[in-house]
Amino acid sequence: MEVYDLLVIGAGSAGVRLSRMAAATGLTVAVVEKEYLGGTCVNVGCVPKKLFVYGSHVREDIEDAAGYGWQADSVKFDWTVLRRNKDNEINRLNGVYRNLLVNSGVTLIEGEASFVSSSETEVLVKIKSAKSPDSHLEGGEGTQIRAKKVIIATGSTPFIPRIPGSELANTSTDMFYLDKLPETAIVWGGGYIAVEFAGILQGLGVDTTLVYRGELFLRGFDEEVRQFVKGEIEKKGVKLRFNENIESLERGSGSEVLNVQLSSGERVCAGMVLAATGRVPNVKQLDLSCVSVQLNDKGEVKVDQNFRTSHPLIYGLGDVIGGPQLTPVALAEAMALLPHLTGGSEVKVDYDFIPTAVFCQPNIGTVGYSEEQARERYGDIAVFKSSFRPMKHTMTESAERTFMKLLVDRASDRVVGAHMVGAEAGEIIQGIAVAIKAGATKAHFDSTIGIHPTAAEEFVTMRQPSN
Repeated sequence: MEVYDLLVIGAGSAGVRLSRMAAATGLTVAVVEKEYLGGTCVNVGCVPKKLFVYGSHVREDIEDAAGYGWQADSVKFDWTVLRRNKDNEINRLNGVYRNLLVNSGVTLIEGEASFVSSSETEVLVKIKSAKSPDSHLEGGEGTQIRAKKVIIATGSTPFIPRIPGSELANTSTDMFYLDKLPETAIVWGGGYIAVEFAGILQGLGVDTTLVYRGELFLRGFDEEVRQFVKGEIEKKGVKLRFNENIESLERGSGSEVLNVQLSSGERVCAGMVLAATGRVPNVKQLDLSCVSVQLNDKGEVKVDQNFRTSHPLIYGLGDVIGGPQLTPVALAEAMALLPHLTGGSEVKVDYDFIPTAVFCQPNIGTVGYSEEQARERYGDIAVFKSSFRPMKHTMTESAERTFMKLLVDRASDRVVGAHMVGAEAGEIIQGIAVAIKAGATKAHFDSTIGIHPTAAEEFVTMRQPSN
């Protein structure tokens, strides 16, 4: 039985990057994937979700076109076309990831891995449900693999609270494969996944309500951003029910209707309930107890500063260890771990000033601290903000507005937070994130000449603080 230098469990963002980079150093590497190459992001996350965001926004683009002289009276939408074209693109990306691994010299094993035992020098892993012939694994079902080091990069999976009828709810994964869209939907949750899918469904013509147990969605984001987005989402027609929860679901008189019991005592009907109620580490199938890998109280794999678990030969990366659930973070962790695996150097990942976007409608882009966080960390901060009607909509009937905000540490003049709600916010904030990461001051922003006419130039023309 061959002993691999490195066995990676999970071919998502972190797993693929680490596997092929490790193989390039001369290590013998195998990667095991039980479901789909590219992981959540490529298959049932970031990529198809953004394709759906694009698709759901076309209706507004068509409506806006009237202000520019275009007439489009006979437009109709076909969900099956969007879903099919999305599938084609994801299948293409699966092929790209397969080629990246195989052409790098990585042994690709398509099956489900679980731990068997370990010694001081190697770990024994069993493969169940191995596919053939693409698995590149002789022996098929129950084959065992030995490895000098193992990386757990199995990501996370949707979580649905246990309530009566919870099996009737759909998850974000299900959303990408629906046979048809319902007429009405309830999105259950208040995180970025819930907010994004509420916008997608509403944009595709589904009468959508978002139900969240808290006072306001997007906890952890800047408070003014949260409030601004609330108003913009309501303009789009999404009904928001805060301080409310779902207590039970049951099938209605028609097979396509669900009866939804709310915590307020009200009972409502919906064609679908989409549970965007969080994600949990995908570790259940791994049999971690066989190798004494410890989990924390959230069920996440416990690791030290070098991503090493409680077992000296086993490491963890990405969502499964409970850090920021972002693909670029998983990639950064993989690249940071590689020098440690090959040369023993300490792992260094800088988690400060990570930019991110929420593809609600309009989009959110953010980097650095919220105002609340900045005040807690720096004390005296200056707040610069602007809200305006974007130029595009001066000739349309859209009521959509854009919001921008800069946070500046008065003592150093450093910009410590930038936030935007508006079209292409993620694209704009990505560039600003480079400047903030480099330590740009407000004076740098003020001395930068803007590109006119753009929304982005507002970030370099805000002169008077609001406080």
